[in-house]
Amino acid sequence: MTVLPSAVLFDMDGTLVDTEHLWWDATEEVAARIGYRLGPVDLPEVLGHAVEHTAAHLDRAAPDSPGAAELAARLNSSFTARVAAQVVPRPGALALLASLRDAAVPTALVSASPRQVVDLVLTHLGRDWFTITLAAEDTERTKPDPAPYLAAAARLGLDPARCVAVEDTPTGVASAAAAGCAVLAVPSSDAAIPAGPRITLLSSLTMADLPLLAGLTAGPAE
Repeated sequence: MTVLPSAVLFDMDGTLVDTEHLWWDATEEVAARIGYRLGPVDLPEVLGHAVEHTAAHLDRAAPDSPGAAELAARLNSSFTARVAAQVVPRPGALALLASLRDAAVPTALVSASPRQVVDLVLTHLGRDWFTITLAAEDTERTKPDPAPYLAAAARLGLDPARCVAVEDTPTGVASAAAAGCAVLAVPSSDAAIPAGPRITLLSSLTMADLPLLAGLTAGPAE
């Protein structure tokens, strides 16, 4: 008998929607305006992180920084404008969500983006796909801290170990793994995702299906 996960918890940017490049473009634009040229060395401080983290990184890196708070506001504005103009689901994302809905498996959206960005994406992607949604403001700490995934499992009333998290960056994978979730990682960039006992890598969500997800959680359902 196939035992499905208790829930599937999805990251948003780069996992369900093709927005990681929009976040990079926004960061590159803001950095250029303060005389800093973004490059590959900045990837670990940009992709998968909340706006405050990247703003603090730019504040440290740029001699002409107006301060982390102002940079966060500029990043938020630039990214939001880009998302409003272009939201594209990742290949296989909607098909996987549909199969989970048909199988009555609860789903959560667990994002490090601000709520205004999450809500903007949901107007394009559809709100009804998810049982609950969490944005950066919904937990005191965000990824790579496990707090967002722990909060999602708690709101669903589930054991994180019986949930599968779907992520695309090392930061997100670290968050989900630390929370105790099984992790399906579908990288959206060249940033290396470390191997782990409960981390499975795929090149595309088009390869993910219910039998695969069922094999990722350890042990029988209680």
